[in-house]
Amino acid sequence: MKQNQNLRRQPVLVGNSFPLSLVRRPVAIRPRPMEELRALLAERGAASFWGHASTLARVSAALGCDLTPDTSRPALRLNDSLLPELDGVAYDQCWVVSADFIPGYRPAVGEEVPPEKITGWQVLCVDWQEKNLV
Repeated sequence: MKQNQNLRRQPVLVGNSFPLSLVRRPVAIRPRPMEELRALLAERGAASFWGHASTLARVSAALGCDLTPDTSRPALRLNDSLLPELDGVAYDQCWVVSADFIPGYRPAVGEEVPPEKITGWQVLCVDWQEKNLV
C-alpha cells in the first residue's frame, strides 16, 4: 500500500464526470460530503480535468479552489497499471462533482450557469482497488 500513500500526497484529481470506459480494474464509488473534498483541495490542490465551462466558476467558488484545467480539453488515459493518468501523472483516486439544477433546467451550450439555477452539488469519490481483486 506504500504506492497508494505516495499517490495520495499528489494534487486531487477532480472533474465533472469520469468516463466509465476507463474503468478496467475494480473501483469503489462512494458519495462524499462537499466539505471533505474542499478540505482535501485546500491541503493538496487540484489536478483538474473539468470539462464544463458553464459550471467552472460556480464549482470553483463552492470548493474554494480554482478548477480551471492546466490544458485546454484535458484527456484522461490509462497507464500500464490501468490507473487514470492526467498529464503523465497516475492517480488511484478521482473526485467527480456534478451540479444539481432546478427542475427542468438544462444550460445552453456555452452558457455560464447562473447561481440561482444550481440547487446543490453531488460529490463522488472513485477509488481504484488492487488489480487482483477481480
